[in-house]
Amino acid sequence: MKFGLDRLLEDRALQRPLAGRRVALLAHPASVTGELGHSLDALAACPGIRLTAAFGPQHGLRGDKQDNMIESPDFVDPVHRIPVFSLYGEVRRPTPPMMDSFDVLLVDLQDLGCRIYTFVTTLRYVLEAAAEHGKAVWVLDRPNPAGRPVEGLRLRPGWESFVGAGALPMRHGLTLGELARWFAAALKLDVECEVVTMQGWQPAAAPGFGWPLGERAWVNPSPNAPNLFMARCYPGSVMLEGTTLSEGRGTTRPLELFGAPDLDVRKLVAAMAGLAPHWMQGCRLRECWFEPTFHKHAGKLCAGLQIHADDPAYDPQRFKPWRLVALAFKALRRLYPDYELWREFAYEYERERRAIDLINGCELLRQWVDDPAAQPADLEALASSDEQAWLEEREPLLLYR
Repeated sequence: MKFGLDRLLEDRALQRPLAGRRVALLAHPASVTGELGHSLDALAACPGIRLTAAFGPQHGLRGDKQDNMIESPDFVDPVHRIPVFSLYGEVRRPTPPMMDSFDVLLVDLQDLGCRIYTFVTTLRYVLEAAAEHGKAVWVLDRPNPAGRPVEGLRLRPGWESFVGAGALPMRHGLTLGELARWFAAALKLDVECEVVTMQGWQPAAAPGFGWPLGERAWVNPSPNAPNLFMARCYPGSVMLEGTTLSEGRGTTRPLELFGAPDLDVRKLVAAMAGLAPHWMQGCRLRECWFEPTFHKHAGKLCAGLQIHADDPAYDPQRFKPWRLVALAFKALRRLYPDYELWREFAYEYERERRAIDLINGCELLRQWVDDPAAQPADLEALASSDEQAWLEEREPLLLYR
């Protein structure tokens, strides 16, 4: 199969509309060709494309920042001698001088298929700026590694943030190109928005179920996204960022496992199974011990669970990572009503609203966990309604059948 970048580089007909126009690139470390060359270098070497600027999202164009909320500066690329503007530094949205540096912005970002991934928000911001300044945005499409499954509550009005760009469910099931089409329509943007589609992407095909496993190398799109299996878990495990539980940062399997020094894992699993065993299907759960080298509980031995989505038991239709992690929270609250679960800190520069609520795009998940009378069926009713509405809304956007 071919990604959008590969098709653009190979097809002179696709390049022709770029002739005579100044071109900028928004990219990150996973923006690579099939031969693993970075898209900045590949596009700069293409005779039909005139690169005049580049942009880096969170973690930087080349992946220079490891943790969240660590900003990247602007700089001049030492090889191509073009300005590289940071969209995760002094600004999150491109400024008028930045917009003046190009006519067409190529967006070549590998997404994880989760609303909270900040590249989705950056996509919205550049589309809005392009509409305002009369610029074009072309998305060089890449796979959604989590495939087409949809899960989770939709973001509620007023809960937009840098980790919540719009009324998407947690697991949206679209590619970045399809998301660009949704933003343009939902926000009623008057913008030239083109998608250079992939060739041969089959999101339901085994063994990758979204990612062309065995055909394309995995390159971390962000430092703690080390493999496909993390991407499968991420729509649930990302909620751990809003808790006192470690999400495995500082280990070699971040966002595939969770735990804490004071956790009784066997009791937790038993409580989860007693509440909603059907939310634990489609994967395997393994008791484990780990010691984070940095971040939460650094240097302390944690008892935890690893979510194995790398096992023959993995079933993309039955695996519900958002429900699974929500169930772990609920079980923990049932076992220990006074457990200090919700982490209080400035999350993505938001200081007034709780991180767990920003992550979920509303307060409903936290309220369900904390309400002793609330049952799994209550959350199921809320989520399934949102999921069905999204499935219907996204149908006209799909570019790959």
